[in-house]
Amino acid sequence: MIKKTYSALKLLRPKQWIKNFAVFAAIIFSGNIFDPIAFQKVVIGFFVFCGLSAATYIINDFFDIKKDKLHPFKKFRPLAHGDISILFALILAVFLVIGSLVLGFYVTPAFFVLAFIYIIVQLLYSTILKSIAVVDILAIASGYILRVYGGEAASGFHISVWLLLTTISVSLFLAIGKRRSELTLLSSNKDVNIAAIRKSLSHYSERLLDVYASIFATSTFISYALFTFLETPKGIKLGLSILLPDFLPDFFQRKWLMITIAPVVYGLMRYLQDIYEKHEGESPERVLLSDKPLLATVVIWFILVITIIYLVRI
Repeated sequence: MIKKTYSALKLLRPKQWIKNFAVFAAIIFSGNIFDPIAFQKVVIGFFVFCGLSAATYIINDFFDIKKDKLHPFKKFRPLAHGDISILFALILAVFLVIGSLVLGFYVTPAFFVLAFIYIIVQLLYSTILKSIAVVDILAIASGYILRVYGGEAASGFHISVWLLLTTISVSLFLAIGKRRSELTLLSSNKDVNIAAIRKSLSHYSERLLDVYASIFATSTFISYALFTFLETPKGIKLGLSILLPDFLPDFFQRKWLMITIAPVVYGLMRYLQDIYEKHEGESPERVLLSDKPLLATVVIWFILVITIIYLVRI
């Protein structure tokens, strides 16, 4: 019983639910995280995406059973390894989809539509899109973007165009890193037929994916830098003006968010190091949770963002 429960939990991939925290982007950066009604809706939205993403992992594993059995690591997944029956997995997936969409309907109509689009895109990815080069990367990235927009629809607070561009860039960067790590892993095993496991990977070269990663790492940095410089988020405004003498230039009085560029740059460089030197990146959440310097950087960045938006008068 304990073993089956563990296998069922493993099937849902709870470690990957960390991606769903993207729904909090709009309410945090708009300075309205302490709005009780909006915050409650975003929290519900978070659990909706947890349920939907868990269902898509099951569906994806169902369609990939034969391919996963050929993969050096994925062959140990519950369905591919035979730890969970296919019927039980599919019933669980249907329950999660229906339950999550019903819950999403009570958030806002716009959120429900985005949640529905998310599940459709993920179904298309599991059945068709994952086999099409470039389109598979765009489909993976769309999942992150829809989460951010879902948070906007749930809270009713909008994100700026520069934060949107940052989201798009970092989503593509993570998706490309995932493909780059998969290709490196499978290429190192001469007994593995890459096309048999994932058709789209056979159309990529490491050099091409390196170029893609470079493009979107750069665009992430530029978009975020412009966001911090051009935007003036409005928080609670408790104010720390006593720490900002009047003789300081106006620039230093208003652009404190630019401080957060430093951890973002380090985070991008560290993640690239994980991809190229450690050959990780196939699972972004695994990289984040296992790389202590990277995890510490994310925590520092988050603390700085919260402090600057909600305490410093910018």
